[in-house]
Amino acid sequence: MTACAIEPTAEEGGAVSRAGLTIAANGAYAARLAGDGEALYPERWTLDGPEPYAVPLPAAQPEDPHAQVLPLVDGRVLIGRRADGRCVFSLLYPTGPRTGELPLGAVESGSVRLLPPSPDGACAYALAAGAHSTGVWLVAGGAGGGPEHIAEIDGHCTGGSWLDRTGRMLALDRRQAGGGPVKAVAVDLERGGEVTALLQIAEGSDDRVLLADPDSGLLLIRSDAPSPGHHRLGWGVLGSTLPVRFPECLRLPDAAVTPFAIQPGQTLTPETCAVGLRIDAASGSWVGLWRPAERRLHQLAAPRGWLAGSGLWSREGELRLPYVTRGVPCGLARIVTAAPEEPVPHASTPSAQPEGAGGEPSGHAVTPGVCKPVPLQQAPLTGRTAPG
Repeated sequence: MTACAIEPTAEEGGAVSRAGLTIAANGAYAARLAGDGEALYPERWTLDGPEPYAVPLPAAQPEDPHAQVLPLVDGRVLIGRRADGRCVFSLLYPTGPRTGELPLGAVESGSVRLLPPSPDGACAYALAAGAHSTGVWLVAGGAGGGPEHIAEIDGHCTGGSWLDRTGRMLALDRRQAGGGPVKAVAVDLERGGEVTALLQIAEGSDDRVLLADPDSGLLLIRSDAPSPGHHRLGWGVLGSTLPVRFPECLRLPDAAVTPFAIQPGQTLTPETCAVGLRIDAASGSWVGLWRPAERRLHQLAAPRGWLAGSGLWSREGELRLPYVTRGVPCGLARIVTAAPEEPVPHASTPSAQPEGAGGEPSGHAVTPGVCKPVPLQQAPLTGRTAPG
C-alpha cells in the first residue's frame, strides 16, 4: 500500500501542516502524537484488523510537541526526541500496562527530520541539516543497532519520496548551498549516496517531487515552471519520455492542493492510479480524488475529525481516511472509487457530500529529461548525469 507522506512546508512550496498520522509501509500500523496541550504521548494504531484500534505508548513524562514518531511493520514505533542540540531515537512497544523502550542512540544535529517509512518497513531514515550539506541517516534497522551515517548531500535537502520497493533510491528536493532554485535529485543509498539529477523542467524553476509510486512510476510534482512565481501541481512518469503535465483541474483558486496517497499495484498503468489529495482553504480542509486519465478532480467532504493529510489506498481502489472524534477515538472512513471511465461515487461515510468536478483540459506540458536508474530530467533517456 502507498502510505501518506510528510507534507512540505509553505517555504518548500506546499501545504503548511504535517500529516497527523504516519502509516507504515505495509499499511498494517500507524503512529501519531496523541493528547492535548502538554500531555502528549505516542499512540499506535492497528489498521489491518476488522476494526482499527489504538494503543497508547506513554513514557515516564509527556512528549515534546516536536517529537517525531514513525511505525515499523513489526508494530514497534520509532520516536525521535530533541535534546540539547541533538535528536535521540528509541523504539517503543507495548508491554502489558507499560511501554517498553529500546534506546537506539542519537544524531548530533539540532535539525533532524524523519523521512517517510522505508518501503521495506524495517528501516527508518532521517535527514540532518548542516551548514552547507544534509546528512542522510539510517536511524533504525541497521546492522549496528544505532544510527548510522549513510550519505552527505551537498546543499539543503527537504522532501523525501521512495522511488523503488527496496529502499535504495530516494528522491530529495535540494537547494545548493550557494542558493538558487530547488531541484529534485535521486540519491542511491547503496552507492554511498550518489546523487543524480531527477527533475529539471526549466533552468531557473523550483521543481519538487511530492509523492512517488514505485509500482506504476507515477510522480506527483510541484513546479513554478509553467507560471513563474506560482507553484503548480503536476504529474509525470518515472522512466518515460512523455512530458510532465500540469492539469488545470488541479489548480483551484484560493486553495492549496497537496497529494498524500497514490493507489498501489497499478504496474505499467500510471494513468489509472487513483490519487488522494488534501485541499486546504480558509474554510477548512477536504478531500480530492483524481486520476491522470480522467483529467477531472472530484471533491468530497472529509470525515469529521479527519487527521488531515493522512490516508492510504488499497490495491482495489479503496481510500481509507483516519479520523478521531469524541465518540470514535480511532476511526477509519472508507471511500470506494470506480474504474477510471466511470464517475467516482460519493464517500461511504455520513459526512460525505456529492463531489464537485472540474473537467478542464490539462494545462501546459513540459518535457523533462531522463536519467538512469530513475529518469525524469531534461531530455529522452540518454544516460546518467554526473554525481552532484
